[in-house]
Amino acid sequence: MQMFPLVAKGAQVRRRGKVLVGPVDLTLGGQGASIVIGPNGAGKTTLLKMLHGIVRMNGGSLDWACPLEEAQKRQSFVFQTPVMMRRTVIDNIAYPLRLTGVGRREARTRAADWAARVGLGRILQRQATMLSGGERQKLALARALVREPEVLFLDEPCAALDGRATREIEEILAHAAGSGTRLIMSTHNMGQARRLADEVIFVLGGRIHEFSPAEVFFAGPQTPQGRAFLNGDIVE
Repeated sequence: MQMFPLVAKGAQVRRRGKVLVGPVDLTLGGQGASIVIGPNGAGKTTLLKMLHGIVRMNGGSLDWACPLEEAQKRQSFVFQTPVMMRRTVIDNIAYPLRLTGVGRREARTRAADWAARVGLGRILQRQATMLSGGERQKLALARALVREPEVLFLDEPCAALDGRATREIEEILAHAAGSGTRLIMSTHNMGQARRLADEVIFVLGGRIHEFSPAEVFFAGPQTPQGRAFLNGDIVE
């Protein structure tokens, strides 16, 4: 059963009377990488959480091509600051599989495979809370991808990482996208957006100001705000 398109119509999130995101009208297809960009406080994180379904909407609709319960089982989310359980690397990665009823041996086998894919294969028994920032993000990616989701949401996964760790994370993401995983990701790094994006969603003030193929946006944004942001100017 197909998950896409994902269609938002007038979708809105409000808190304490303030509109954080919306109204949003957006249709996302089932392939490639959608990169969400915009200044700090623009609503990127809330938009991702709304699309993923982990914040309550206060208006409008958000519809997958399949039943919501089915869609929720087929997607994962990687947060900017991932939570590390007080378990080993392998048990952290295996945890989502165990939650879905996969046996311990199979779950750990699949977890070890994903740990190797992201470069953590030599530290399977290390406590996750002892990992570096880059290692934590790799673990979070492995933990999200071990379930083989069709859609992966990521909220600025490289925000606190150095160049080498960022490159390694991007390689993992590019491989996942090449293997058919749909990426919907926010970033403040325009170089990263250029490297990964198939399409760009430019957010400002909780609204989508531009939504276009990446090559179109980076060749010349259609709004003054988009052009200013791409030039590195302060946009409010």
